[in-house]
Amino acid sequence: MDIKQIEYFVQVANTGSFSRAADLLGMTQPALSRQVRALEVELRETLLLRNGRGVALTEPGRQLLARGREILKLMQEARQELGALRGEPVGQIVIGLPPSLARRITVQLIERFQREMPRAKLAVVEGFSSHIGEWLSAGRVDLGLVYNPEPHPNLEQEPVLEEKLCLVGPPDLVHRAEVSLAEVAGLPLVMPQWGHSFRRLMETQAMLAGLKLHIAWEVSSVPTILDMVRRGHGHAALTGSAVAAGTSPGELTLATIVEPSISSILCMAWSAQRRRDALHLRAAAMLKQLCQAGET
Repeated sequence: MDIKQIEYFVQVANTGSFSRAADLLGMTQPALSRQVRALEVELRETLLLRNGRGVALTEPGRQLLARGREILKLMQEARQELGALRGEPVGQIVIGLPPSLARRITVQLIERFQREMPRAKLAVVEGFSSHIGEWLSAGRVDLGLVYNPEPHPNLEQEPVLEEKLCLVGPPDLVHRAEVSLAEVAGLPLVMPQWGHSFRRLMETQAMLAGLKLHIAWEVSSVPTILDMVRRGHGHAALTGSAVAAGTSPGELTLATIVEPSISSILCMAWSAQRRRDALHLRAAAMLKQLCQAGET
């Protein structure tokens, strides 16, 4: 049994898709499919059921996934321990980023990682903060950035950046530096579904103030929300950095929400059970610097 085949199988099982796994592994989908099929032939078991939505694990597949994760973890720890003897970060780290943040810092992160830690490997996955928290707990992600997390017994969390939420409007809107939450509640809003951190923040503060938000449209993608605001379909409540990542200067108007002001806290998160080696610490420091360098 080839360790690479186990790695390929685990990546497909984790993502639930040959195409997404192939992108993360940097290989073609047919080549990845051949490797996983060869593993199934060797083991004389069907590990994955292919369907129109992706793949599903069979019972043998679930058993191999658990063992495969253990094997890969032991291999990674061995590489990192040997690397520590040489005083250099080695191994692989998987970092989870929210989409709006990923759009702004992923390229810089990859370029700097490659330059400063050439013997280590980096994988970046995108997801909402709630999803990243689940991935950290399950061991699918080693380090993540999450917005406004709740305390979790299995996670360590460190604040990285605080930003005020702003009302985002079309460019022809008369510019004001500040707008009250009561005024915001009277406007048609384009917002993500409830699980998104910005939506939770706004709904919670409105409830405490005895207000009800006018949600005109629910859209999960921040770039799409910004497109809808540009085209006059409503307003949004986002941080300045989220807007800057998806627009050019002057495209949209921002006004800080006050009475009360609403702060969004970006936190670094990792598993409480994880031993923080040189690679983890260096990657965390790099992420923190990139986030704070882009503070607006």
